[in-house]
Amino acid sequence: MSTPKVTCAAPSPRTAKTLGRNAIGTGDLVFFVVAAAAPLTVMAGAAPVAIGMAGQAAPLGYLLSGLLMIVFAAGFTAMSRHVRNAGAFYAYIGRGLGRATGVGAAYVAVLSYNAIEVALLAVFGWFSESGFQDLTGVRVPWWVWATAGLVAIGVLGCLKVTLSAKVLAVALALEVLILLVFEAAVYAHGGGPDGPGFGALSPAHLGTAGAGGMFVLSVGAFIGFEATAVYAEEARRPERSVPRATYLAVGFLALFYTFTVWTVLNAYGAARARTVANGAAGTDMVFAATARFAGAWAADAMRLLIVTSAFAATLAFHNGATRYFYALGRERLLPRRLGTVTARHRSPAAAVVLQSAIALVVVLATLVSGQDPYAVTFLWSNGTGIVGIMLLQTLAALAVYGFFRRDRRGLPAWRVVAAPLTACAGLAVLIVLVCRNFGLLTEASTGVNLALLAPLPLVFALGLGVALRIRRRAPRAYAGLTTVDVESG
Repeated sequence: MSTPKVTCAAPSPRTAKTLGRNAIGTGDLVFFVVAAAAPLTVMAGAAPVAIGMAGQAAPLGYLLSGLLMIVFAAGFTAMSRHVRNAGAFYAYIGRGLGRATGVGAAYVAVLSYNAIEVALLAVFGWFSESGFQDLTGVRVPWWVWATAGLVAIGVLGCLKVTLSAKVLAVALALEVLILLVFEAAVYAHGGGPDGPGFGALSPAHLGTAGAGGMFVLSVGAFIGFEATAVYAEEARRPERSVPRATYLAVGFLALFYTFTVWTVLNAYGAARARTVANGAAGTDMVFAATARFAGAWAADAMRLLIVTSAFAATLAFHNGATRYFYALGRERLLPRRLGTVTARHRSPAAAVVLQSAIALVVVLATLVSGQDPYAVTFLWSNGTGIVGIMLLQTLAALAVYGFFRRDRRGLPAWRVVAAPLTACAGLAVLIVLVCRNFGLLTEASTGVNLALLAPLPLVFALGLGVALRIRRRAPRAYAGLTTVDVESG
């Protein structure tokens, strides 16, 4: 298999120094965030796993995760008024908890975004193979689809960011529409065999064995909403568009996920859904329910749209990862070439090439080793990335408190003290639950699970060491870390 060529213009001494300014608005930001969350991929690909783990606790798990993210967003968006840097978590944590901690967090962010992006690329190939075979009878291997998707994503990453926003908007509208068709069909037929069961929303179900592991999926369903801050340097009026887009995206996802998972339970009967999810046809349960209630045409459409959903999510995380590479290259925490952009499109071309190369290596490694792209590459890599993002969110919530501790800058205490500390505590509890139940997600041995989680503290320590070395050898450069904002470019 030949290496895909990403047609980016190579950075040169005449390239622009900054990403495109005033390029995207509130709507574009919402599309980036919700498309990164990939509602159809989450509901058809991951929600059955969550139902299999936690049964009737699953809808409430998504609702509670959404509420926690809204609490987190209160402080996160307050800080976005004062920090506008493409390395969002890096800059926030550096400003609130110290530069060295920020650099450690930056390395965790790079690892986590890359892990999630390659996981989504693998599941894009997996869904494409199965969907195309179901519809045509022709089998095209997953890695062919993944490689083709990688080329397309690389090309889009090299063009203006507004083009990616348009692609994501179309994909998002279609995947939300097909889920609404499924939901309407279920309730038009009486709400399932037992009718709508409101008992599934009872907090008593949270004591179900496996509910702790479910949170890696329910919290992970919201991962990527910090992209509103990642794109702050490219947004129009970021002091208004970033908070608006964040609340709109998280609020929509919280309600939509909860209602959809509840509908899936109702479609099978709340008591039976967990058995179906854990059975041989578990990964197909949303498609099967769609065919039963809405018709075969809707199920076929869903199989096509889950491919575009996975593609859109991969594109969104690819863009986010390249902007972390760009931000760290700009501040000399990674090779300087990564901190350049093309003069024509203002895209981080070198970062796109590196990100594409990393993804290709993972695709090749999965192919050569004969591993399952869904059960191994997707679930394992996604698990590592989600825990990494949860760690960053926990540190970012604490950083908000640290940033406003001496000067609230006219903001209310509930927003910059109570909300971030509550989010920090809630996320810390969920991280413990997720790590203790990590094997439920990966279905791997303890040794494998430790190997999947170990890179997170290791790369944090590496970043911390890099920062301390810079502080010792180049104090002026160290003093400038995390200080690059949109106004200064």
